Amino acid sequence: MALIKTPEQIKNIRQSARILANTLRRLKEYADVGTNLLELEDLARELIEDAGGKPAFLGYHPDGAEKPYPYALCTSVNEIIVHGQPHSYQLKEGDILSLDLGVNWRGGISDAAITIPIGKINTQQEKLIEDTEESLKAGIRMAKAGNTLGDIGYAIESVIKKGGWFVVDGLTGHGVGEKLHEEPAVLNYGNPGEGTTLRSGMVLALEPMVSMGTERIKMLDDDSFATFDGSMSAHFEHTILITKNRAEILTL
Repeated sequence: MALIKTPEQIKNIRQSARILANTLRRLKEYADVGTNLLELEDLARELIEDAGGKPAFLGYHPDGAEKPYPYALCTSVNEIIVHGQPHSYQLKEGDILSLDLGVNWRGGISDAAITIPIGKINTQQEKLIEDTEESLKAGIRMAKAGNTLGDIGYAIESVIKKGGWFVVDGLTGHGVGEKLHEEPAVLNYGNPGEGTTLRSGMVLALEPMVSMGTERIKMLDDDSFATFDGSMSAHFEHTILITKNRAEILTL
C-alpha cells in the first residue's frame, strides 16, 4: 500500500469517515442499560448501508485470527480491550463499552472507536475514559508533516502514565485507507524524534488502548483481546490525514 494517498483516495476516505462518525454518534445515543449488543450490531449495519457504505470489519481476516470477523461492529465490554464480538449480552449499570467500527466507501476505508459509560460509573472508570481520550488528542496534536511516529507515541504514553494507567502490550494503531490495516504501525509509546517521519498525504488510525491494572493482555477464544488481570480498559481511535501544519481528523 502506498503511504501517501492520492486526492481521489482521500476524497473517498473522507466520505467513509463521515459515515463512520455519524454511525458512532447514533450508536452512542442508543447504547444504554438493558441494550443488547446485537441491537447495536444491527443498527450499525443499517446506518452504514443506508448511507451507501459497506462495513469494513465484516469478513475481514486480521493476522493471527482463526477466521474472518463475522460482524460489522466490535463491542468490547469492561476488561475486553478490542475485537469483542456482539452477542446477546445486555449492558448493565456500571459497564464501560468500547465501540469500534470500520467503513468502506468506494474503496476508501476509515476506522474509529469510542469508549462510553453505561449508566452511572465510578470516578476511576470516568478518569480512565477521560485520560484515554485525552491521550488520543495529545497524539493527534503531534501528528503533522515533519514530526515522527515517535513524537506521537511519546505524547500518547505521557498522558497515560501521568494518569497512572498502562499502555497495553502488543496492540497498535496503523495506516489505513486502501485496506483496514496498512503500514506503518503506530505505537502508543515512543521517543521524540524517532521512527518514521510523517509526510503530507499519509492517513493513519491512532488508537490508544489503555488498562487500569496491567500492560499484559490475553487472546480469548473469539479472537478478542482482554486485560490479563481482568481490569477495566478503554479505547479511542480516529482516522487522521497528515498535512503540513496539523492533522485533519476525518472521523470527528
